[in-house]
Parts: sequence; structure tokens; C-alpha cells
Amino acid sequence: MEPRQKNYFIDTNVLLDDPESIAILRNGMENRIFIPHTVLEELDKHKTDSRLGHQAQQALSYLLEHKEEFDLLERGPEGNTASCLADNRILDEILLASVEAPILVTNDKTMRIKAHKLGMQSEPYFRANPFYRNESQRYTGFIAEGEDIVMNSFSWENGKPVFNGPEERRTISHQHKIWNVAPRNVYQNLAMELLLSPDIDLVTLESEAGFGKTFLSLAAALHLVLSEKRHHKIYIIKPYVEIGRSMGYLPGAVSEKMAPYVRNIRDLILKLHAIRPANKLFIDPEAPIPEFDIKRLEILPLAFIRGMNIEDAVVIVDEAQNMSRLEARALLSRMCGNTKVFMMGDSRQVDAPYNSEFNNALNWTVRKLKGMDRYAHLVLKGAHSRGPIADMVLASSL
Repeated sequence: MEPRQKNYFIDTNVLLDDPESIAILRNGMENRIFIPHTVLEELDKHKTDSRLGHQAQQALSYLLEHKEEFDLLERGPEGNTASCLADNRILDEILLASVEAPILVTNDKTMRIKAHKLGMQSEPYFRANPFYRNESQRYTGFIAEGEDIVMNSFSWENGKPVFNGPEERRTISHQHKIWNVAPRNVYQNLAMELLLSPDIDLVTLESEAGFGKTFLSLAAALHLVLSEKRHHKIYIIKPYVEIGRSMGYLPGAVSEKMAPYVRNIRDLILKLHAIRPANKLFIDPEAPIPEFDIKRLEILPLAFIRGMNIEDAVVIVDEAQNMSRLEARALLSRMCGNTKVFMMGDSRQVDAPYNSEFNNALNWTVRKLKGMDRYAHLVLKGAHSRGPIADMVLASSL
């Protein structure tokens, strides 16, 4: 008996994340694909968005090139104020289409609740299988006894961590100390091992807040740029959920506009500067609030990276879980020679509206690059974090 054809209705967030979802869900000619008219309008509205504009343009280009592979629903009638919400209009258009057994594909949990209440089936979209698998949490950077060796992973042997490199396996018995910063536990020490390795170009670090991801990455960057002089410059990139609207209304240059969003990073750099002077990072290191010299350290919004070629630098990407897969690809494809990238975040703490615990840049990067020769991943753990209060909160699962 042949399987029954499915009727998929694709939401805006799915097309923004992966325009090829049409082909994936269509599965040749097995299923029918429908695009609500409001989804097309939402994509058109996002074209000018500083953060989502690139993704919206890609989605629209794909729809234009594959216009024979989907049906466009008619625009629903203008209803009351509540129905003017895009989500409600999309649901109205699906219901008015009178298609048998419609399946709404969306990563918006609110939309799925509304669909359920209307008696409509819905499901999330994740390109990789199994869908509900968070690779950045599941793969901790360690492999258990009997598992296949993963390149640049760790394993425990006789109570000691062993690094599984491309050329050799070696026991990590030494303790790092960089920029007068010593690790608080074995996991921080192993993170330093990866961050400092000349044979690893891209490192991802995953953990809850308080385990030192950003602080360790900044210390490693200062060490590589100012002490060892392996690279010339430090770039810090942090995706901001609200940056598209907020930055344009703040006065001043880019650095001044960025200041409210990167205060924690600035404070950490000044803390490291107090531990050991990093004078070359500043225009005037003696100033009460020293300004960064953009020839040596620059903090940029994600949107500024498009069109750039970054080389001879250490690039720190904070809160990578708030980037999409397409944004990660756009960012990492700008990296040229002698560049080292540190990506970090917590995939369980996603703020970006079109991302989820599973469908974010951090998880995608681990899933796609795991096992490659010049890539490594580590989940930070341990009893010590920012301080005794943070330790209590983490221990209690508050």
C-alpha cells in the first residue's frame, strides 16, 4: 500500500532557517507543499531587517527559482484585531484552503499550541535526523570506552584525560596558566588546551552561564595576540536579538552603539587588564575608561561581517546559540588565513525568536563539524563557577 500524500504548510521561521525545506518536505513528488500568503508578506517585510534581511532574501530567491514546487494560498480576509496578527492570519488561510489533513510545519511553539486548539496537526522542522537531538549537549567532547574515536576529543584513562589528536594520543597531565589566569578545574584546563592548540582552528564551548567560557576565551585571545604574537588582532562578535532595531536609534559611532550590549565583555577585558596589563589593546591605557584601539581589538555586530574578509586574527563569537545556521555559515565563510575562531554559548538558553534548543548555530556547528581534523568541541562542567552565589544557583537547579 502506497503511503498517503502529506500536505505540508510551511511557516515563516522555517523558510528563514532553511529555504530548502520545501524540497526536503516535498521529498521528490511524494508530498504537496503550501505557502500561506501571509508568510510571503512576512518574508517581504523582513527584507530590510538588518539581521534577518539576508535570510529573507535567500528564502525569496529560492521560492522564485522553485515556484513550481509549491502552492501559494490565497490571502485571507481581513478580520478583527486579533486576526490581524501574522500567526492568526496564517492559521486562517490554512483553514480556508480546505485541504485534507493539513500539517503546519513551524518551530514556533505558540503557533503549534494554536494549531492544536484548532484541530490542526503540526510539527517542528529540523533538517537533520533524529530531529530532537541536541548535538552540542549530547557530544561533550569526551568519548566513552568502546566508542569510536572522534578527532580532537578527550577520553578518560586511569583517571586522567587523554587527547585524541590527528597524529597522536597524549595524556594531559600539565596545567595551563595564561595571562596569569589558572583553570579552576580539569574542564577549564582542557578548554585552554583546545583554545591554545596551533592545530585547531575552530573551537566550540558549551555550558550554562558561570563556567568561564567567555573569560577563558578572552584570556586565550590576549595570550595568542599579545604574548605569543601568533595573530595580530582580536574580533569579538555577539549576536543581539534586538540589535536590528535598537542600534539605529542609539547616538554615536559603532563602538558607542555597541557599548550597552557588550558591557560584560568589556568588564572581563578590563579585569584581565588588571590581572596583567594589555596596554596595546587601548588607545590610552591610563584613561579612566580606556577606549579600545580598533587596530588590535574590535567589537562588531554580526551584520557588519558580511562582505569582510578576516585574517590574522582571533575571532570570539559569544552567545552563538542566538545565531542561525545560515548566519554561522555566512560568518565562518569569511575567515581567511591564520584565523582562529572561538564559538561559545548555551543551546538551552535561546533568545532569538526563530531559533530553538536544537535549531541554532552552536548545535549545527557541532553536528556538521564533529570529527574534522581542525575542529574541537567541549562542554564545560565543574563545581566552581563565577562565585559562591552562582555555585549555589547551579547546584540547586534554581
